[in-house]
Amino acid sequence: MKKTLALMLVLLICLTGALVAQGSKEASASDAKILKVAMECGYAPYNWTQTTDANGAVPIVKSSDYAYGYDVMMAKLIAEKLGYELQIMKLDWDSLVPAVQSGTVDCVIAGQSITSERLQMVDFTTPYYYASIVCLTNQDSKYASAKGISDLAGGTSTSQLGTIWYDVCLPQIPNANILPAQESAPAMLVALNSKRVDYICTDMPTAKAALVAYPTMKILDFAGSNDDFKVSAEEINIGISVSKKNPELTKAINEVLSTLTVKDFNSMMEEAISVQPLSK
Repeated sequence: MKKTLALMLVLLICLTGALVAQGSKEASASDAKILKVAMECGYAPYNWTQTTDANGAVPIVKSSDYAYGYDVMMAKLIAEKLGYELQIMKLDWDSLVPAVQSGTVDCVIAGQSITSERLQMVDFTTPYYYASIVCLTNQDSKYASAKGISDLAGGTSTSQLGTIWYDVCLPQIPNANILPAQESAPAMLVALNSKRVDYICTDMPTAKAALVAYPTMKILDFAGSNDDFKVSAEEINIGISVSKKNPELTKAINEVLSTLTVKDFNSMMEEAISVQPLSK
């Protein structure tokens, strides 16, 4: 009898220990800090949607798909350095800033320019990429030999809605016939490929990514000439938007970004371009 009672006591102690350990593990998991990051998941090479976790893609919240690209690579790095569990949320472009303001997400990493207009609504980190402005046209276009924006005069054009490409750059082209803005970067590329427009305005990473899918297109880069787009540094620098109510997060992310160089940014972007879905 004593042996039986002793055995039962040992089993009870083991079971109790197991339950305590399990409870501790669950509590630890529930206490994990989560970094909710929003992006379009449709703006290669910055971010895109794919069906597998290839190359380290991250699951999209409330979806069976995964997100990857330069923005996801950056989000993973920041989350790891700060000790956060990363969650990627897929939102439309126009919903990104409101999501930060409402607290639905902690930040937006989505290829956003640091414009004065956006700075009135949210805070931005220091740049996590420096992007130059270019145009894309078809190789057989009469504008393919353009050496400056003056050579684009009179052409039909468009770009993505809510971007400096559409709002600031295209109006600088003399007598440009500017069509309504497109809802997304892929949509503006389709418009150019179908020749509904003569050229579009975008940034260099987007243009390089586009050439993979549309090799008959040509990049028009006027950088260094006296006939280039006039934009401020804030308009072409890409930053991470954070709520004005969360300066601690902005500071923490800036500390991570301060450990990276322009060379690091460019290397990561080239990697993103090389593995984007359009490159396969």
